[in-house]
Amino acid sequence: MTLDRRPLNPPPAVRGDFILCGCQGGAEEALAARQADVLPAFTRGAWRRGVVTFRIGPTGFDPDDDFCPEFVFARSVIRSLGQVTGADASGCAARVGDLVGGIAWDNVHVWPRDPRSAVDTALIRARVAEACGLSALPDPVAAKGDLVLDCVVDSVDRWWVGWHRAATPPSTWPGGMYPGTVPADTVSRAWLKLDEALATFGVPLQAGERAIELGAAPGGACQRLLEAGLEVVGVDAALVDDRVAAHPRFTQWRMRARDVPLRRFKGCQWLLTDMNIDPTSTMEALGRVLATGAARPKGIVATLKLPEWSRSGELPGWLAAFRAWGYEPIARQLSTGGREICVVAMRGGRGGPVTRRRATRRRGV
Repeated sequence: MTLDRRPLNPPPAVRGDFILCGCQGGAEEALAARQADVLPAFTRGAWRRGVVTFRIGPTGFDPDDDFCPEFVFARSVIRSLGQVTGADASGCAARVGDLVGGIAWDNVHVWPRDPRSAVDTALIRARVAEACGLSALPDPVAAKGDLVLDCVVDSVDRWWVGWHRAATPPSTWPGGMYPGTVPADTVSRAWLKLDEALATFGVPLQAGERAIELGAAPGGACQRLLEAGLEVVGVDAALVDDRVAAHPRFTQWRMRARDVPLRRFKGCQWLLTDMNIDPTSTMEALGRVLATGAARPKGIVATLKLPEWSRSGELPGWLAAFRAWGYEPIARQLSTGGREICVVAMRGGRGGPVTRRRATRRRGV
């Protein structure tokens, strides 16, 4: 098999009977609910906070597929080969070498089950590489098509081991965790969340386009849009940061989103929102513009907050609303966000974010 015209290293002959999904702590049940809808033949196996495993059903699992877009709450999806134990990092790494030695790995991803734990991923990665006979390790961010060995650190003396083929951007990042950082002059973390969304979905922003953000203050996302060369309008009754307000391509409409005359949305290419309100209210704000035909932007980037994890069950209805408005949505819980879902939707589904492979499409997605 080849990808991007380069030969691919073959996967392990023994591929494992489970997939392992990393997720935000607390999202396990929401993830399991997506599995039941997307891959109902699979059954849930062992799980701990931040990790859920599923036994592969009779429909099989293509190891070169990436199920992250389908599962929404899965930061990473790997083919599990089981667990190893040892007294320390060197001992566990030796067991990994015994388990997967002789396979031509392109990269090694090491990530903790609990991101809050103090894990020296660089040291573990070096030990694993040595145990598996890798002479040199590339940057932790994999290249598309790489055969990646995964080590999920559950505790000092116990790791999960698996593998995956890097495909979509999140699958190139260890544990699906976005490696970007917040620049020193950024006004809020909304900058980083939008940065991850752009990288994850391949949002095709073009300099000179016009974007409107509903609920813009203090202006982090607007700042990221301005850096991309867009003409930006921020809608918020609160003032945005002076560093954003002073930009020559920025305009603020100091009012609530529901009070903006619909005619003012005409001509915008992008509509964004990351308001800290109930997701029903966010969908109503979007529908006020999109369902009425007041504007037909080429794309939408919307963050839907989840007051409770149980609200994730409303996701199919929200995605159906985007389709009714004439947009093809794809959703993911970003690693830089909290209990929320990012939806990127392109008009007619053309020319936009990373699309799901036809082989992995299931009902309710």
